[in-house]
Amino acid sequence: MTPLLLAAALLTSGPVAAGPDAEASAPNPNAAPTAVALNVYPPAVHLSTARDRQSVIAVLTLSDGTTRDVTADAKFVAADDRFAKASVGEDGGFTYHPAADGVTSVTVTYEDQKVEVPLTVVESGVTPPVGFRNDVMPVFARSACNNGSCHGAARGKDGFRLSLFGFDPAGDHFRLTREQSGRRLNLGVPERSLIFEKSTGAVSHTGGKLFEPDSEYADLILSWIADGAKDDGADPATAPPACVSLDLYPPEFALTGEGTTQRMVAVATYADGTDRDVTHLVAFNTDNPITAPIDDAGVVTAGPVTGTGGAEAFITARFDVHTVGVPSIILPKNVQFEWPEDKTPANYIDEAIYSKLATLRIKPSELCTDAEFVRRAYLDLVGVVPPADATREFLENTDPSKRQALVDELLEKPAFADIWVMKWAELLTIRTDNNVLTGKEAVLYHRWLKEQIDGNVPVDQMVRELLASSGGTFDTPATNYYRTERDTLKTAENVAQVFMGMRIQCAQCHNHPFDRWTMDDYYGFASFFAQVSTKNSDDPRERIVYNRNSGSVKHPVTNKDVDPKFLGGEQPDFANDERFKGRDRREVLAEWLTSEENPYFARNIVNLVWAHFTGRGIVEPVDDVRISNPPANEALLDALAQRFIESGYDLKGLVRDICASRTYQLATRTNPTNVADTANFASAKLRRMRAEVMLDSINAVTDTSEKFRGLPLGSRAVEIADGNTSTYFLDTFGRAKRETVCSCEVRTDPNLAQALHLLNGSTVHDKVQRGKVVESLLKGEKGQDGAEDIPPMEPAEVLAEITARCLSREPTDAEKKALEEALAEGEEPKAVLEDYFWAVLNSREFLFNH
Repeated sequence: MTPLLLAAALLTSGPVAAGPDAEASAPNPNAAPTAVALNVYPPAVHLSTARDRQSVIAVLTLSDGTTRDVTADAKFVAADDRFAKASVGEDGGFTYHPAADGVTSVTVTYEDQKVEVPLTVVESGVTPPVGFRNDVMPVFARSACNNGSCHGAARGKDGFRLSLFGFDPAGDHFRLTREQSGRRLNLGVPERSLIFEKSTGAVSHTGGKLFEPDSEYADLILSWIADGAKDDGADPATAPPACVSLDLYPPEFALTGEGTTQRMVAVATYADGTDRDVTHLVAFNTDNPITAPIDDAGVVTAGPVTGTGGAEAFITARFDVHTVGVPSIILPKNVQFEWPEDKTPANYIDEAIYSKLATLRIKPSELCTDAEFVRRAYLDLVGVVPPADATREFLENTDPSKRQALVDELLEKPAFADIWVMKWAELLTIRTDNNVLTGKEAVLYHRWLKEQIDGNVPVDQMVRELLASSGGTFDTPATNYYRTERDTLKTAENVAQVFMGMRIQCAQCHNHPFDRWTMDDYYGFASFFAQVSTKNSDDPRERIVYNRNSGSVKHPVTNKDVDPKFLGGEQPDFANDERFKGRDRREVLAEWLTSEENPYFARNIVNLVWAHFTGRGIVEPVDDVRISNPPANEALLDALAQRFIESGYDLKGLVRDICASRTYQLATRTNPTNVADTANFASAKLRRMRAEVMLDSINAVTDTSEKFRGLPLGSRAVEIADGNTSTYFLDTFGRAKRETVCSCEVRTDPNLAQALHLLNGSTVHDKVQRGKVVESLLKGEKGQDGAEDIPPMEPAEVLAEITARCLSREPTDAEKKALEEALAEGEEPKAVLEDYFWAVLNSREFLFNH
């Protein structure tokens, strides 16, 4: 358990130890917080060569879930002080420098907390030359010289261009040293080099002064120029070790009170096993500069926080090709908080949610009413409002487990599969297009997808069959996946976005600026699809998708073929490894993609499902997973993914878990602590129905039907197979056109056109008239095929029936009174009730899932 979650657990569970030797005691949330643990970062200090150094921070975790940077007040005592010398900065920062080779330890003490940190020094007498790849290039990145708004732009700036974020160091070296020889660099007088004079403000520079002439950055550049301005990576045999990972410390923190600070430390690890303090070389950023700004030195300062709950920020650091980040929480000072005793978790989902909320000092809303739950469950699980009889039966049921029973019942309805077929059809862009996908191919493809969902085929199995498919587009409908997109690079992008939630498009032209993906990663992943091809079949309407066993993808910088490489994983050896030799690259990829070796697949699927039931992904947008867009609740995402894997990728099991949680069943009504929360699921989100669900619900309550192209009369909008089949209503209310795999295609934001169509358009008015619901209820109906006659209803009963159909509740006193007053004035009941019916269908209460 991480420090913050441990502290949060103090507010929701039994007693825990306050320290390694302390006795357990029940926490008092309103008492002064006590120390729980002292952590020192990095957990081990390694110094190599005379130029190395390592800054160290001490972070105290308190019993209320907050942390405190106690570096300036802690005592650092080395067991043997011959090997490293410590320096203390003006701000209290603590840094070790090598003195002699050897191994010792440092004991860090703060009050009654104590931690021992190993310290190792090697090659203390060696002073390596300043390198272009690992020393100078990071200075350009930290100073934003190679950003997109500066020299990293496609055409550069002021006549000088660098590769964006340094994706092409060889090209950057050429442009610095050869493009304008003698101007940008002066080997004889390094101080007269243009890159030095502009950076230090000695001459006019559009970007302004970047650093002082006597700064460490200036010294690095001058030393490199004086040493001949070599590219130390030009010869692979003598190239310096590449940076393989970047760690940012502390891994999480929570500050209390405006003005409190937390130092950050960044450590790079290289291919030869060495590490290095690069805090002074990374580019820091924060996604919340008001609440948690961070300066160039890596110091986060708590900003103002309004209300009683905390604010969140994600702190990122970029170095070389690596971007990492850590979550942080900023809490107001002197705010008393006590977790409500009646808010106990129903399952593992609630445990993760409540733990985060307790740390943020946010209380969840109350549970929704039974009327709200039955309507919500029907809309989310089967895509239509519940029939009035089903609502009444549910409300009259006194079984305490009736909510779970309702979910189980709805999961077995064919309409549940229809909802998820529609959602997958959007992700797989099933739509007819000239010379791309014919009508028959689209129908067969959609039918195959429906068979998978209807049969509750494990999601991993369905995806493997889809990606590895070969054969005719009629006989093997899954092969149409390679008909909807034929471009190799675009196919790779779609696979990453749909099945891993990642938008890797940026890495096609340069290293991703906000994530870990490089151009090597992009083209290595695309290489899996380089051998897919199509040919004619005996039927001129059908195409054959096959693996031609040849073909490659070229890297645009090196112009060399790129071997396949799993995104974020290993590089399979198709030539020598028996596991891969002679196999279709797509088959190998599909196996890895859906395996536990790939950490992204299960997390992505559960995130998609979670977003459907809550209106917001744990990662939002759901298809924009990246370092700089962290999950709102990492523990929740991990728990859902692990349970999904353990269940055998069972979609229904996942849905059952989500619907059983108190979190799903929360009311949309907020309380003073969660009124401003939009990301932590402290209350249910008010969600406008998506276009297909809205149209199907209007048809259901008005007893009318639609005729869609290619489908029989009475088919539901969610059953439409072809993305090109639509209506004015569906287009107006944001139905996905399925032109791209982006989740943004489905639009549920209300707009003026929608309001005007409901008020003045033909859909609602005509359906109220054509369905004759009010007339039938007032007059009654003769039973058909032996069924009992339906007796006439009184106007008040019709009012109740309409309200139950549309809103799953009884009419309010105000609604009953309005009907009575209208009838008392002599108005005709049918006209009054039809007006009410029309008004209800135009109301936000009907149009929104709440």
